[in-house]
Amino acid sequence: MGIAIEAEGLVKRYGAVRALDGVDLQVGEGSVLGLLGPNGAGKTTTVRVLATLLRPDAGRASVAGLDVVRDAQRIRALIGLSGQYAAVDENLTGRENLYLFGRLYQLPKPVARERADDLLEQFALSAAADRVAKTYSGGMRRRLDLASALIGRPRLLFLDEPTTGLDPRSRLGMWDVIRSLVREGTTLLLTTQYLEEADELADRIAVVDAGRIIAEGTSDELKAQVGGERIEVVVHARTDIGRARELLARGGAGDTEVDDHTRKITVPARGGAAALVQVIRDLDEAGIALDDVALRRPTLDDVFLTLTGHAADQAPPADDETAATPTGRRSS
Repeated sequence: MGIAIEAEGLVKRYGAVRALDGVDLQVGEGSVLGLLGPNGAGKTTTVRVLATLLRPDAGRASVAGLDVVRDAQRIRALIGLSGQYAAVDENLTGRENLYLFGRLYQLPKPVARERADDLLEQFALSAAADRVAKTYSGGMRRRLDLASALIGRPRLLFLDEPTTGLDPRSRLGMWDVIRSLVREGTTLLLTTQYLEEADELADRIAVVDAGRIIAEGTSDELKAQVGGERIEVVVHARTDIGRARELLARGGAGDTEVDDHTRKITVPARGGAAALVQVIRDLDEAGIALDDVALRRPTLDDVFLTLTGHAADQAPPADDETAATPTGRRSS
């Protein structure tokens, strides 16, 4: 598998703010790389540099083997870009929006019309094709926006937080659309602040914080960095916390953690479900009643908290990417 997108040492400054502080990444052809991080981490700036909307101050990057500075026009003919907010003309119909983008991509008029019809059907927008876009729901606008990014049949697709603001049902629908694109061989760079989204869609995940990529790997590889499984129990009576902690520590694989307020005890464990069964048996024999018990595997949220010291939905302390960077979504 070849390399579709590559960056080395990318730096982008806005005054004293370093929106990018030496970003290195690679995306293989036909794969999905998820850039995971909170608002202000540098995700959108990375996408805008790779999509030739911004020039880096230092470092180099290539898309489909072309340099993002020297070969910007050639790259724009190969890529599609869907930004954080649906950039459609609200006074045009869905069909007119797609036809317009087709013409901007220099498709012949008959081809632009045919491509628009195909995409309207693919994105379940045919019934609303001749309604003006301002009557569309948020989910419909996002689908129309993604359809417009695909009008030129791009080999590479940049999706900058494609499900921002969508309700859960619309988000799941957008995930299905993205999966279908990947099955067709599209190379995808996806930015998101939703841990579940990165887990569901990305082949590899790069964790971005304060303009730097601080970890990269598959979801399982990243989760392995924070240790294995944990057993969590919530005892019914506060007076049983001490005895329960002793029992869990005896069979656990590390130090126990106790939250007196919630009466929850957590201990690292080996052995999966068998270890959980043994804990339940030991506590039952000791006459310790439980309100809850669970075998918990590490999540991407655990990874993010371990690596950065803050949760994924909290911005890093010294950056405001949204305020610092200009707006932009697609160039052709």
